[in-house]
Amino acid sequence: MNFFKLIAVLIFAQLSISLTAGEATYHKATALPGDGVYSLLRRYKLDAHSCNHSKFYDINNLKNGSPLKIGVKYQLPILVYKYNGKTIRSSVGIDDWNTAKEIEKYNDSMLQDGYREKSFKKDKILWVPYHLLNCPIDDIPIIEEKPSKIISQTNGLATKPVSGRNFPIFGKKYAYTPLKSQKLLGKVFYIESGHGGPDPGAIAKKGKHQLCEDEYAYDVSLRLVRNLIAHGATAYMITRDPNDGIRDIEYLDCDNDEVTWGNLVVPSPQKPRLFQRSDAINELFDKHQKQGVKEQKLIVIHVDSRGKGNQTDLYFYYHPDDPNGKKLATKMHKSMEANYKKYRKGRGYDGSVTSRDLHMLRETKVTSAYIEIGNIRHPTDQQRIIVPRNRQLLADWLFQGLVENW
Repeated sequence: MNFFKLIAVLIFAQLSISLTAGEATYHKATALPGDGVYSLLRRYKLDAHSCNHSKFYDINNLKNGSPLKIGVKYQLPILVYKYNGKTIRSSVGIDDWNTAKEIEKYNDSMLQDGYREKSFKKDKILWVPYHLLNCPIDDIPIIEEKPSKIISQTNGLATKPVSGRNFPIFGKKYAYTPLKSQKLLGKVFYIESGHGGPDPGAIAKKGKHQLCEDEYAYDVSLRLVRNLIAHGATAYMITRDPNDGIRDIEYLDCDNDEVTWGNLVVPSPQKPRLFQRSDAINELFDKHQKQGVKEQKLIVIHVDSRGKGNQTDLYFYYHPDDPNGKKLATKMHKSMEANYKKYRKGRGYDGSVTSRDLHMLRETKVTSAYIEIGNIRHPTDQQRIIVPRNRQLLADWLFQGLVENW
């Protein structure tokens, strides 16, 4: 190839990249109740860059500081490109490998958080935050939420009153819980993690570490509750720990400071302990029923203990006299089965749905399902509960079973 042909090819290639870049549009999102520009950008991890804020006002033709209208779709400073199936750099028209990796990580995080339905590699749609191309260095400090609006015990997460969308029970890292949708508005959920207080439940060893059932059931339960309130539900954590929020570590310290809803000390004998919890749920159920709430559900989460060589998948129980409980357990079972088929191809899934006359299923008035999330003594099942990402996936897939039609 002679020099002039080479120049022509390079010019054509550059022109092609420029045209691709020029075709980019902006992703749109709907303003939810309580949203301001900051909270809307924060939901999409755009809040730490002043250029994103300026760009938001610019592309939406808004004056600086203008309030948002609930239900209106606004353009976000997220450029939308067509992914060419080859590389992010050639799709966007950039040369920097590090920027391309940041774009990839951003798309993965949006998929993980539920804002994207599919991976960009599948739907060929690439999201590129405006700041990654224009102002990649953070220049806005993290803002601590200040009390501005008190939420009652029957709105959002049923816990002590909190400010804004901050829920301290989730721990400092996850306290801020943005409202993603209102699809579960008016629905009430009770999440009961097994054991706690003087009863750690099943105990196993992993190397030099001790694994306590109540700690891992509690962490999965917290993550499930956070998913529920992010979509408008009223959700109660019946067993509560004042200082253990969601923990992104593998080995969770065993303690005995859990309490029951109402800040009640957990009794040692099993029968009073179980009735303390079922009574609390029934009292709340009656209150919400009088308020006209039509849909209430109870999810009980445990970790089983069997022989060390007995690997199990999640299995679900319902009370034999509760046909709605059977439907609930079956929906969550199908969600787990579908996700294992999708993300654990070739592995198979052996979870089951059966009836059992268990206290929390028998003595509560609410439609209920009881879940064992694995065998705490089996090495493979231990990975399911030890790895923080796996605990999040358990919560996500159980949540899908609660809200989707299977």
